[in-house]
Amino acid sequence: MHLIDLLPSPSQLFNDALWVLQSLQASRRVSLVAHPTPTPTPANFDVNLQTNTGFFPLKPLAKLQGPFSSWEHALSQAQGMLKLGEDLFGDASEGRAEGELWRQQIRSLPLLTTEDLHQDPQLLRRAHKVLAFLVHFYVHSIPPDTTTGPTIVPRSLVAPLMSVSHALRIAPVLTFADTVLWNWELIDPELPVTIENMRFGQELFSGTEDERNFYLSSARTEMIGVEMLHIINEYHNLPSVTDLSSVCKINRLLSRLTSVIQELEASVQSVRQIVDPHMFYWEVRPWFNGSASSASAPAWIYEGVSDTSALDLSGPSAGQSSVVHALDLFLDIDHKLQQRRYPAPSDVNKRADHGFMERMRRYMPGKHRDYLAYIAGSPRAVREVAQNTPAIREAYNIAVTALKKLRDSHMRIACLYVINMARTTKPPVGCPMFAMAQRMERAASRSGPVTGTGGNELSLLLKAGRDATQRALLRN
Repeated sequence: MHLIDLLPSPSQLFNDALWVLQSLQASRRVSLVAHPTPTPTPANFDVNLQTNTGFFPLKPLAKLQGPFSSWEHALSQAQGMLKLGEDLFGDASEGRAEGELWRQQIRSLPLLTTEDLHQDPQLLRRAHKVLAFLVHFYVHSIPPDTTTGPTIVPRSLVAPLMSVSHALRIAPVLTFADTVLWNWELIDPELPVTIENMRFGQELFSGTEDERNFYLSSARTEMIGVEMLHIINEYHNLPSVTDLSSVCKINRLLSRLTSVIQELEASVQSVRQIVDPHMFYWEVRPWFNGSASSASAPAWIYEGVSDTSALDLSGPSAGQSSVVHALDLFLDIDHKLQQRRYPAPSDVNKRADHGFMERMRRYMPGKHRDYLAYIAGSPRAVREVAQNTPAIREAYNIAVTALKKLRDSHMRIACLYVINMARTTKPPVGCPMFAMAQRMERAASRSGPVTGTGGNELSLLLKAGRDATQRALLRN
């Protein structure tokens, strides 16, 4: 073989030269806005990249001490005693009596101030988690045939929960942060914080491995997403997006991002191997429901709060994952349908809850929400850079396509774990799952579509999210 045979053909040289010229000409049109103040780092937002823990705290939450140990004791009692109120039928009088005694003890707890907790974010997080679990245990352990009208949540829980929620800038209800980000301990305290060294489900409602594994599955996705946070940080730290070297760097970052998204999809699918859909839907998920989670569910009244309806009380949802929001904001996915993109939204898209993703951010810790606002306010939005730089478009579109595929997979999981389970049939009378069957009968008698834990029509919401992702693709 001659040396000349190894050289690119004239046509290839021409194409390469044309690519360079197009990239340089297009990138010059992208203005780089200088920051008048030092650029914040992820650490400023409690996003831990040096330890590769992302939105997780640097260490597990220690139990509360002193007067606050009464909350810890009440939670320990609840986990060993309380059942879903919907399951307490027939001769389950003992369960009813124990549950009512526990709730009486909750109502008689002393009203504690939380000032001593405000100097330590870890203590605030622990207090929020314990109090939020207690609220959900209190509400959902009440048998439905023993009360009418709204459910009154006692001041002994409400007052301190409102206080710590205000300090953390998070919703005063159980959240994704409580059940996943703050709900673990180290298997070996001498080893680093990794998904292999974390045991999830410090607090459980059902006490089942399915519930523990559900939290683990969500946490694994969060940990995989840390690499995505590194990519976003590297992009924001580029000195320029207008020179050829930066264009090549952005392409490499987007290629890495695509690989991370593909890992996220595999993680989402892996839940099928460790969480039984039937157990999740009927024994775990009901505990997550917040105030008025469906048309037939009673609203909650927070005792001492002037207008409980003004509070965010939907309960935990995967839609509160900051990793997913960071990915959407970085790729500029328009969930609110505010931008003109192709194809036009369908009638199904238009009927969906366009404010869902934005509302879910109010359930995140305040600093994490600030981080998302920082990404959203970037003066060099990657979609705009790709739109104005032909050499980046393909890599950007591949990443968006991977995200759309991830949402397709999530829709299939939601169908399996929620929509299909809502239509499951009654087991035979005498089965150990008879109480579950009664719950299923009541669910089947309700009219209307299947909703998520936040009360949204699930299929509309998921389809709208998938289609909004599709519309982010750039046309060549």
